[in-house]
Amino acid sequence: MTTYNTQIGTDFQVAATYLSSGELVAIPTETVYGLAGNALDPAAVVRIFEVKNRPAFDPLIVHISEIGEVERYASDFPPEARKLAENVWPGPLTLLLPKRPLVPDLVTSGLPRVALRVPAHPLTRALLKKLPYPLAAPSANPFGYVSPTTARHVANQLAGKIPYILDGGPCQVGLESTIVGFENGRLTVYRLGGLSLETLEVLSGVQVHIQLNQSSNPAAPGMLKSHYAPQKKLHLTDLANLKNLLLPGQKTAVITFIHRTDLPQEVFQMPLSENGDMAEAAQNLFSVLRTLDAGDADVLFAELAPDHGLGRAINDRLRRAASRE
Repeated sequence: MTTYNTQIGTDFQVAATYLSSGELVAIPTETVYGLAGNALDPAAVVRIFEVKNRPAFDPLIVHISEIGEVERYASDFPPEARKLAENVWPGPLTLLLPKRPLVPDLVTSGLPRVALRVPAHPLTRALLKKLPYPLAAPSANPFGYVSPTTARHVANQLAGKIPYILDGGPCQVGLESTIVGFENGRLTVYRLGGLSLETLEVLSGVQVHIQLNQSSNPAAPGMLKSHYAPQKKLHLTDLANLKNLLLPGQKTAVITFIHRTDLPQEVFQMPLSENGDMAEAAQNLFSVLRTLDAGDADVLFAELAPDHGLGRAINDRLRRAASRE
């Protein structure tokens, strides 16, 4: 594999030049940074899997510039899906729709549906408008590890593996997109993310069905059980019992939802939000995981967030992060 002198910059024209020559670049979105390549070029798609060390059975999300491009890549765009897209895009929503033959099977891992999204970040939207093809772009990190929310996060993991990182600043949402599909008119959520279930139900006018299949044969991106995981083992626990779990001589760090005053003094605490703001907690989650993984703690603990709104997606990521064997 080629070794690159990876550059970080803000010029989407440079990113476009690399992409059009078959290279990969990292791109900013409002959710997380993506590792992007020409979605219609199987060779570029193969490189995405190689750079991420991603299993070929885990499909990719395809990023487009506007809702008008959906029918280029999807053979059916049902009214209920269009209504959602019109209300959310550009934004943290991915739609699973029947794919056209134009989309390589490698992108969808041989599945009949393609995952489409219009990202909200202005730099990436400008890039997509310049390109004559969509971008396949999973999170810009080694497979299974914590998703990047800054250009520096990408560089720390992929420097030397890609030529360019388009720097759009910190991600504003910080959680991957919510993935939904429609089966027999029923709205099904395959991955919890930056668009809450409550918002989905309001916008769609129907009750949401949740299918978070965590098998090794996922129906949509981001559904594997062990995912978004730090290198250090993460334990989910009721922090009221934390004192009984501490071992002599062991440095312990804890992820809390808000700042807590009832934890042992020797424990290093990183709250996702000092004042309990759910959106701030979601935005900070992956950054906190990365900081603790790079720190000197011997063991990591975390508590779950309140299980409503974006808290469901935060808890989903924490459970997957704690599932690494």
